[in-house]
Amino acid sequence: MAVPFDYMLFAEPIDPRDRTMIDQLRHMAIFAKVLEMGSFRAAAKELGLAPSRISESVSALEQHLGVTLLYRTTRKITLTNEGIIFHARVLDMLHSAEAGFDELSALSEAPSGTLRISLPAFMGTGPLSTAIATFAQQYPKVNLSVTYTDRVMGLIEDGLDLNIRVGWLDDSSLMARKLAEGQRVLVAGKEYASRRETPQKPSDLESWDWIHYRQRSETTEFTSPTGEVEKVKVKAQLEIDNIDALNHIVHQNVGVTILPSYLAFAGVDSGKLVQLLPDWKLRPLGIYAVWPDNSRRGSLTLRFVRFLSEQELC
Repeated sequence: MAVPFDYMLFAEPIDPRDRTMIDQLRHMAIFAKVLEMGSFRAAAKELGLAPSRISESVSALEQHLGVTLLYRTTRKITLTNEGIIFHARVLDMLHSAEAGFDELSALSEAPSGTLRISLPAFMGTGPLSTAIATFAQQYPKVNLSVTYTDRVMGLIEDGLDLNIRVGWLDDSSLMARKLAEGQRVLVAGKEYASRRETPQKPSDLESWDWIHYRQRSETTEFTSPTGEVEKVKVKAQLEIDNIDALNHIVHQNVGVTILPSYLAFAGVDSGKLVQLLPDWKLRPLGIYAVWPDNSRRGSLTLRFVRFLSEQELC
């Protein structure tokens, strides 16, 4: 069980050489609690200390720093300019320490709680969903609420703890971990391909009928075995916003498209699809776990992300 941070700060230091630093850390935690509670008396009650100890602690911190941190009146306390700057740093310190306790707790305790997660809809029958099922079996005290959708969901707006995103990240304000690279494969229905001359290079496909996945660019980049890069921009007769529907439609022999490797090779193995330009590589898509920096379930989220990173997801 994680030791509460307040307790660690108010415990008697073991090594006398560390007394000065421990004292300052204790004073900083008391200072933050005073601001959180709005008064010395409320902070004293919350921490189980005498009000005089709270006042002495803040005064000692001000003396150590050589500045005034708080304006004190009989009705309220307010931060000085120096106090505003210092308070932000103190909160960073406390958040980091508490996050450290959470991470250690996640490693040592059987996790429990609820995680709300969103995934792209096409992952509903893929290896990532298998990994989620395995996690649920290993950690029966964790409740998982999983949303499969091709709509981009917001972590804060939609009340999520974690997003699985496929592509390239463009939001640096979020915590993220790359879990895998999703390989993509160019395929067509076997009967459709048999009516066409076998393509030797990407530009040979410009006259083919394309089925386009709406969430991706209309320009596709191919790399040859020798490193030559060729881009193809096509106008699709069919535009689809769902990968499962894309997979179904390409099986109807109406054109060529790009599928995640596990869907593409399942169709190839069944004899209903053929892979085109197998020596030319498509740019892989990163599979990322994304979560807010101030996640309210930090330890459980980290546990889940670590678990996913250890799985074979492609």
